[in-house]
Amino acid sequence: MLTLDAIEMREIRLPLKQPFRTASGVQDSRRILLLEITARTGETAWSECVAQETPRYSPETIDTAWFAIREWFVPALRGCALAAPSDVLARLAVFRGHRMAKAALEMACWNLAAQQAGVSLAALLGGVRRRVPVGIAIGVQPEERLLVERVRERLAQGYRNVKIKIGPTADARFVEAVRAAFGPDIPLSVDANASYTLADIELLRALDGYGLTMIEQPLAHDDLVRHADLQEQLATPICLDESITGPDRAEDMVRLRSGRIVNVKPGRVGGLSAALSIHALCQKHGLDAWVGGMLETGIGRAYNAALASLPGFTLPGDLAPGSRYWAQDIVRPAWTMSPDGFVEPPFEQPGLGVEADRDRIARLTHRSERLAL
Repeated sequence: MLTLDAIEMREIRLPLKQPFRTASGVQDSRRILLLEITARTGETAWSECVAQETPRYSPETIDTAWFAIREWFVPALRGCALAAPSDVLARLAVFRGHRMAKAALEMACWNLAAQQAGVSLAALLGGVRRRVPVGIAIGVQPEERLLVERVRERLAQGYRNVKIKIGPTADARFVEAVRAAFGPDIPLSVDANASYTLADIELLRALDGYGLTMIEQPLAHDDLVRHADLQEQLATPICLDESITGPDRAEDMVRLRSGRIVNVKPGRVGGLSAALSIHALCQKHGLDAWVGGMLETGIGRAYNAALASLPGFTLPGDLAPGSRYWAQDIVRPAWTMSPDGFVEPPFEQPGLGVEADRDRIARLTHRSERLAL
């Protein structure tokens, strides 16, 4: 049984090395909500809420997550003995939505459970792969020449897949520039972040000619029906991201044939228990899947790497080292990637396998609040 003792919430602010542009906006820094959860037996686990500052990617924000955890979720968990990490979500099921806030709590409980069992989080989740391939996302660039330069840099660093962000101002001609520069053999995909409609069908059909691994989330964030219409007209697999907010939506995707690939972000789908259910669904139906990222720090990245060690994640994950995004991360040891583009999820140490840099986190903290359980 796992009984929680206290939760400390911290908001840190971490500048990005360079702005990251997608079809939904530009980020040059991140406000990040971290949780430090202590069990009655003394173990401590850090986790990260992936909600952003504004509701551009999802309705949740760092501020709604902070409020929901303090006002609703902590009172609901107070005094509870949890038989399994998934019990967190059962306790919070009465509250609709707020999946990212719930995930931050549930994922920390997986970490605590792994520590109590004396095993790594990767092993507790059922992970088997000691080396996980890494892909990289490149934000929208102002011109084709700069995009080609960024792709060249990432390929030289060993990344196993390159995903370029596209949108109405940067679409087929940018893909054409990359293919012209590097040929047909490099693994290449695009991510539209829900920036098109079926009125853009001719443009989307044009992407079929470039041998892409996938077209990620071309249509609206909450749409499955029109994605099914689009997938029927495309040879390139559609990958769904924002549309998959839980196992039920993944089941609907399968039934409707809305796509052939799933981007599994544990924070987006409500936690690791939900991510495991989606992983099993993809295996059952022969769908490709991969672990996506949300510009996490090394804390969130460690959870993603543990999840990505499961056998059903068939495509390179969004697991780039923190040094790709941050001048200095907040964990020790820092995440690194091998020259041939792999990360190694920690299997030897109990729990998450990385240690939070408390001094750096303290310097970056803009607000904190401790809540007794």
